[in-house]
Amino acid sequence: MAKKAVKKKETTSFLRFIKWFWILFITGVSTVALVFILASRGWLGEMPTFESLENPQTNLASEVISGDGVLLSKYYLDDNRTPVKYEDLGKNLVDALVATEDARYYEHSGIDARSFFRALFAKLTFRNAGGGSTISQQLARQLFVGVRVKDWRKYTQKIREWVIATRLERNYTKEEIMTMYFNIYDFGNNADGIRSAAKIYFGKEPVQLKVEEAAMLVGMFKNSSLYNPRPHRNPEGTKNRRDVVLAQMAKYDYISQKEKDSLQSLEMKLNYNPESHRDGLATYFRMYLQGYMNKWISKNPKPALDGERDKWNIYLDGLKIYTTIDSRMQANAEDAVSQHMTKLQAEFFHQNTPERNKTAPFLGVDKKQIDRIMERAMKNSDRWRQMKKEGKSEKIIRASFTKKKDMTVFDWKSETKEKDTIMTPLDSIRYYKTFLRTAMMSMEPQTGHVKAWVGGINYKHFQYDNVIQGSMQAGSTFKPFVYAAAIDQLRYSPCDELPDTQYCIEADKHGNPEAWCPKNSDGKYSGKNYTLKKALANSVNTITAQLIDKVGPKSVAIIAKNLGITADIPEVPSIALGTPDVNVYEMVGAYGAFVNQGVYVKPVMVTRIEDKNGTVLYEYVPETKDVLSKDVAYAMLDLMQGVTQGGSGTRLRTTGANKWNKAYDEVITGYPYGFKNPIAGKTGTTQNQSDGWFMGMVPNLVTGVWVGGDDKPIHFKSITYGQGASMALPIWGLYMKKNYENKELGISDKSFPKPKNLSINVDCSKILKEAAADKENADDLEGLDF
Repeated sequence: MAKKAVKKKETTSFLRFIKWFWILFITGVSTVALVFILASRGWLGEMPTFESLENPQTNLASEVISGDGVLLSKYYLDDNRTPVKYEDLGKNLVDALVATEDARYYEHSGIDARSFFRALFAKLTFRNAGGGSTISQQLARQLFVGVRVKDWRKYTQKIREWVIATRLERNYTKEEIMTMYFNIYDFGNNADGIRSAAKIYFGKEPVQLKVEEAAMLVGMFKNSSLYNPRPHRNPEGTKNRRDVVLAQMAKYDYISQKEKDSLQSLEMKLNYNPESHRDGLATYFRMYLQGYMNKWISKNPKPALDGERDKWNIYLDGLKIYTTIDSRMQANAEDAVSQHMTKLQAEFFHQNTPERNKTAPFLGVDKKQIDRIMERAMKNSDRWRQMKKEGKSEKIIRASFTKKKDMTVFDWKSETKEKDTIMTPLDSIRYYKTFLRTAMMSMEPQTGHVKAWVGGINYKHFQYDNVIQGSMQAGSTFKPFVYAAAIDQLRYSPCDELPDTQYCIEADKHGNPEAWCPKNSDGKYSGKNYTLKKALANSVNTITAQLIDKVGPKSVAIIAKNLGITADIPEVPSIALGTPDVNVYEMVGAYGAFVNQGVYVKPVMVTRIEDKNGTVLYEYVPETKDVLSKDVAYAMLDLMQGVTQGGSGTRLRTTGANKWNKAYDEVITGYPYGFKNPIAGKTGTTQNQSDGWFMGMVPNLVTGVWVGGDDKPIHFKSITYGQGASMALPIWGLYMKKNYENKELGISDKSFPKPKNLSINVDCSKILKEAAADKENADDLEGLDF
């Protein structure tokens, strides 16, 4: 009996154990299930919606893409992120990440139980066995959970990560999850996402990374601040972390042990190049484009969403902005500007030493005028505006301009184009006044596509964009509009002649308040008859005055307006000599019509805008206008070819030193251009050499260049250095030489297309023959160039 009682008792105890085991088990499972249900419903913290899982929101930098497919720059605030596709990651990055962060990545569904229990056991036994989070969990934390917390909330946070990770696995493929993880991670130093990291640390696309480079970047996933490869940060720790990743890759057979040993012995080699809005290619254009995009955004809201409209944001929405700029031609333009302006500035400094010019860099003005210029510059400065905004009194603001400070200023001689110095803010204003400024724009006339844009000598220190912000006197570059009106209305030809004698337009004619008797630039009058071609080639003012008298200033102003010149053009005879203020952007557009058979095409910089998904938001439609007939446009090209055949642009044809001004070549240029192909162009020089221009054209490229001081009294003393042929033309010559060296650019060296049945005579050989037959005029033929 006793044995039966004992056995019965044992059975009862076992059954009770089984019962409680299942109660506890079911309770535990139910509790865990309840916790996950509560977590999924947001009771343990906010959870992402289905829509947000389908479209996780990250801040994406907008890309500026050149016409030849090169990434020029990105617009971003805090997140310099440009997403890449899985196939653009490359095998090295993928292998390194899986080996280091999640060896069974392709086997689990968001949670790796083995890694979790290993990590849990390590915690309980106070060992270090690494983390148990999968790549999916880490992505969930980056996208939706946020920074880890260290109090009790870390447990609910982990549960939320698990739930989101499993949801991510259901919504995305393994490749998509990995791609999102690479794209979302912050690698430090404005390297948001793997593409920015590869660019900033190695100057490469992700797919181009070597094994050791990929290992270094993957090593940063552990702690991008601690293992940052930035110079002088933590080189030893960063290398050690890279070597750990290489060891993991060898452990899981992504590389051999021999490869691992070889790669671990390598020193880290960076091509560290932090991205900045003020550095890189086409800085002036990029800043113009920023304003252009802001205007476009204000007129083009996002599509309606829930009855509301929102604005696009170029810093957050990952727009792709396709531009017409050619990165190769842009680089050529910037190199040409730097090469010429370095030498030109050296000569300007030489002529403006205290011994040579006591009022340097100003010429021909007294102290009161200089004080007015400096006062205006001081009040227009950022320092004045900022202190005024802060409520500082004028007395305090003025005092701040006289206190010496440590400064980093622009310097042509330095390799970095900067030097450290000590000076007062007022002295720095005068220092910067000593630098000559420039502007250059190049455009394809048939399409209006702007290929190169240089707004100044250095954007970091001179942020005023002289291409489109600045307006300068046109000088003789305005004369072609006068000649175009005469050929169009009076059917003149380049071969028609007018006398080079003093010519006056009486008072009250053409709205002129007093008589106007312009002089030639040298103050002399030959008394000879010049063809229009030779008159324009040598900028003979008296003949230009006769032409505007015949057609009237109003006709000239209308043609200029129709060619895209928006500046105020007074209808008075003096505009013939280029008194109106114009900018390089509009002048290039206007000259483009001469090459484009009389059709004006408005310059275009942006051809297409897409959203982050590739949806086209904007596509350019050309804006054109018929202004001149084909015959008139061709006659104008023939006229302006005379400028480079025997006029003020002849030095473009030289192959050696300038025999008539050897000193100039030695000091400033020494550029034997040696162009033999047809080139139409026009130089321009304003009063006192304040502005120097050159407009140059070949059949598929029109380029305008301007050089001058920040104020009118800042200029060269003599026309030898101050004329457009000396200040601006060399930049065009250097630029075009570089363009022609690159055959892939397809810059034409052919003749300008001639219209069929040309009704305007451009063949001046008959006049030459007639003159040659006249023995009395034989002596006058010497030096003539038709």
